[in-house]
Amino acid sequence: MNDAWKQDPRLKSMNPEKIKFLTDFTEQLNRTPKDQMMARFLSLSTEASQKNISFTDQETKLLTEILLTHMNPADKGKIDMLRTLSQKLAFRRG
Repeated sequence: MNDAWKQDPRLKSMNPEKIKFLTDFTEQLNRTPKDQMMARFLSLSTEASQKNISFTDQETKLLTEILLTHMNPADKGKIDMLRTLSQKLAFRRG
């Protein structure tokens, strides 16, 4: 993944500490082997919690939109699949 996402003007309103966390995380993703990418991506929430960083629903939606525009089609498909699964699980609980 390239760093073009950091230039998105919608990020200007986000806390700089959150941007730093995401920048560090994407740098780690860039060093992660392809077969471990999804597991690494899924660890984002856990790592954020450990650093007392939380994202609002609006921030999460924004970040997902931004990151999806900079992913290759295969990775986009994986993320879309996870989002669909997440929505189905949430629906079952509710």
